[in-house]
Amino acid sequence: MSPVLLKTENLVKDYLVGGQVVHALNGVSVEAERGEFVAVMGPSGSGKSTFMNLLGCLDKPSSGRYIFDGREVSSLGPKELARLRNHKIGFVFQNFNLLRRTTALENVALPLIYARTHRRARKEKAEQVLSAVGLSDRFHHHPAQLSGGQQQRVAIARALVNDPDLILADEPTGALDTQTGLELMRLFQDLNRNGITIVLVTHENEIAHFARRILRFRDGRMTANDMADHHRSSVKSTGGASGKERPVP
Repeated sequence: MSPVLLKTENLVKDYLVGGQVVHALNGVSVEAERGEFVAVMGPSGSGKSTFMNLLGCLDKPSSGRYIFDGREVSSLGPKELARLRNHKIGFVFQNFNLLRRTTALENVALPLIYARTHRRARKEKAEQVLSAVGLSDRFHHHPAQLSGGQQQRVAIARALVNDPDLILADEPTGALDTQTGLELMRLFQDLNRNGITIVLVTHENEIAHFARRILRFRDGRMTANDMADHHRSSVKSTGGASGKERPVP
């Protein structure tokens, strides 16, 4: 098994807006090994959300290559992409995206329904991951009965339930107060220490520094690749050398 989980080569994404071509992403090359924790930062319109959508197989690039777990994603059809998302990637969003009329247990088990997992196995697995994120006493609570931090823990449990290789988190602390956000980031760190690869979008430096490496985007390009002094990381810009902060061509 290759140590590299994901790799992009000159990734480009263009949109046609009002008759004009908008270059949302322009020639991004990066790779990440299994078990890395990477933060993606940049101002609004920098391309970071487009980049995350491509990594999550929610969209296809206009050109360039995206290789995930040894497979070139651009060559996959809709059914194969859906299967890859369900089995290999877990998603966590800023606004939790929980079904309001279902319990925490039912929300977490939802991906297992799509995976056609047996009902009893679904329940056991959902209970297991909810307990792992500290919600063993909240199985039968609805989202409205949970705090924001607890709702996000349910969302993280849902992302974990299919044992994904990669978790993509888009501003996961954006709807939370500072203390709750920091608690959630410590949970992400624990998950990463257990071997889960995490790529997280944030606009907050304090949140980004929970990661091992920070990719900075501007105007559709990756402009820098930072590594904290207290971290060693194998996520790198293609062709680059390790370092604290360096420009990316």
